[in-house]
Amino acid sequence: MKEAILGGGCFWCIEAAYEIVDGIIDAQSGYANCKQANPTYKEVCTDTTACAEVVKLTYDENKISYEDILELFFKIHDPTQLNRQGADFGSQYRSTILTLNDEQARVAKEYIKKIEPLFNKKIVTKVEPLKNYYKGEDYHQDYFKNNPNQPYCQAVAAPKVLKAKEWLESKK
Repeated sequence: MKEAILGGGCFWCIEAAYEIVDGIIDAQSGYANCKQANPTYKEVCTDTTACAEVVKLTYDENKISYEDILELFFKIHDPTQLNRQGADFGSQYRSTILTLNDEQARVAKEYIKKIEPLFNKKIVTKVEPLKNYYKGEDYHQDYFKNNPNQPYCQAVAAPKVLKAKEWLESKK
């Protein structure tokens, strides 16, 4: 199994979109590249921890490639928004690809270069090495699956899941 770590706004939304993808073994919400150990959600929301809300994906590379993971990532969030996604703002919501090795960094940078002409604005997604990762609190895991009718989930996560379904259909 391989791992990928992505941040693109609220981790509930990114997690929900990847959970429906064949080849994704686990999607876990957490915090990464923090300046303090074991941050809490409340601390991360202060925008003083340097943490990014991220999703750690464990995937089967025989079923899904790292480039396909990146392709979906750029379909389900707006990589041109700096430190925000929609109404969620703060550096914890930044668009980031946290790489685990030089190969992931190379692929991510090449992919961004390839797709940037498709956007009307500059892609601000950072490609940076993973420094640390902390699993989010239990109540954040599978949040959309456990709370599908919650208003935020309906307004923000559900459209991302729909985009993921459309992307999956386009791959058939």
